[in-house]
Amino acid sequence: MLTLSQANTIINTAIAEGRKRNLTALAVAVLDAGGHLVAFQREDGAGFARYDIAYGKAWGALGMGFGTRELMDRAAKFPTFVAAIAMATQGRMIPSPGGVLIVGADGAVIGAVGISGDTGVNDEACALAGIEAVGLRAIVG
Repeated sequence: MLTLSQANTIINTAIAEGRKRNLTALAVAVLDAGGHLVAFQREDGAGFARYDIAYGKAWGALGMGFGTRELMDRAAKFPTFVAAIAMATQGRMIPSPGGVLIVGADGAVIGAVGISGDTGVNDEACALAGIEAVGLRAIVG
């Protein structure tokens, strides 16, 4: 189970990583394995749509069972299929890096992190730093 304490540490570490890299303001959403929001923060200066994007990255990773880097790759190869998924999920999936699965010690997916604010690659790097900070494993693709 993903705890609130772990979710807050993931968020705080991800934001600190963003500041260390001098990235634009980030929004970070952490969801449990059922797709429920555990914690969210949006840095000062991050646009109001960043919540929806961060949530959509985390939710999409959970819904598909792989990180949004892979979802982006599949969108390039199979655009009609990914467009159909977007339609079926009322546009909740965001096919851009920054949605990362969180795996517990037993190998089961226990949640996901979604970050929006900078490039997808930078968002993903901050998510990985946050997950690593709580001693859990990430799946990016």
